[in-house]
Amino acid sequence: MEIPLTSAIGQEEFLPPPPPPSAMANAETVSAPEDCPESPPDAITPDAAIVSERRYPVRVIDLSTEKASGNFHDSMSIYYTWKRNLKVRAAVSLFLSLALGQQYSSLGSQPILCGSIPGLVPKQLRFCRNYMEIMPSVAEGVKLGIQECQHQFRGRRWNCTTIQGNLAIFGPVLDKATRESAFVHAIASAGVAFAVTRSCAEGTSTMCGCDSHHKGPPGEGWKWGGCSEDAEFGVLVSREFADARENRPDARSAMNRHNNEAGRTTILAHMHLKCKCHGLSGSCEVKTCWWAQPDFRILGDFLKDKYDSASEMVVEKHRESRGWVETLRAKYTFFKHPTERDLVYYESSPNFCEPNPETGSFGTRDRVCNVSSHGIEGCDLLCCGRGHNTRTEKRKEKCHCIFHWCCYVSCQECVRVYDVHTCK
Repeated sequence: MEIPLTSAIGQEEFLPPPPPPSAMANAETVSAPEDCPESPPDAITPDAAIVSERRYPVRVIDLSTEKASGNFHDSMSIYYTWKRNLKVRAAVSLFLSLALGQQYSSLGSQPILCGSIPGLVPKQLRFCRNYMEIMPSVAEGVKLGIQECQHQFRGRRWNCTTIQGNLAIFGPVLDKATRESAFVHAIASAGVAFAVTRSCAEGTSTMCGCDSHHKGPPGEGWKWGGCSEDAEFGVLVSREFADARENRPDARSAMNRHNNEAGRTTILAHMHLKCKCHGLSGSCEVKTCWWAQPDFRILGDFLKDKYDSASEMVVEKHRESRGWVETLRAKYTFFKHPTERDLVYYESSPNFCEPNPETGSFGTRDRVCNVSSHGIEGCDLLCCGRGHNTRTEKRKEKCHCIFHWCCYVSCQECVRVYDVHTCK
């Protein structure tokens, strides 16, 4: 199986072309649809949720020719998709988005100053200025992806450590086409799509709102209500940011595009119906439902499983009229070929046991390990056979808590002793 060099998720239906962005700058503010509440619907119990099958048809297209193929086009591909009168072009790359996510930590309280973001090319700068309203959501999504990466890898030798004040916030780790690079691209792309989609549903942006395109007829015993989250719009924005610079005819660009899309496709595949009951004493006389994204932790768990089962690829070079072009092919043909939701890589990861500035490894010395585990977080594997040290720690904790009617809880303070094991 070859990974196409110029690929994206195609849409089956398009709205009429909107006016150019310059005309949109003077457009009146668009209010959210009537069925969109100012805030997301209340959380519901799992019993009240209805899980749907995937509803987004997917096909791979060559954006330079609008035909199903894997050809590469020398100039940057331009994606035309119209959602709620918005035309988006390829813009900010994933790595600049990562820097953006760190630079603007006080989202909502500070404006995005496009000119202060390092490394933006003219098209990226223009996108930022034209669509400044959604830039905080993009930054928030990247931060969300980084935080999820650190959660998923908290017990592994490489724990998604970031470097403050560096444009390449993961250091040289992402320079190689490894499993770690594959996961970071996927989770960051998914984070951007997730945050933009959530922002639209919350009504914080006039460029987007609730999804009214996938409702269809209601089911038995329920009706449409609330604000369905427009995941396709979030995926579109994420694609323009994450894939902007992945337009070279080389294997790394092909790998990055594939893994970016794998992260975004995971959101579409996990969209589901959430329902809320209405009636006296929970009688559920009326049930309203809306399309919703899953909890981001579910997406992180799914992509972590894909990291563990990532497909190793080999690079093949082809001589064409425009020069040498690289594609990726599955290394082991007797295994299942990677799908659009699988992660791919073609370089081996370092062992991350010892500090190495060239690979970006911080080593595992002084890392806390689990002495009773035989997994990767256990002291045997995490410490790379060097052994571990043990010390005792005293921690103050609340204990012997009692509920008093009505209505408060009183607790005592206890000192407990714990053994802490760290790698030598």
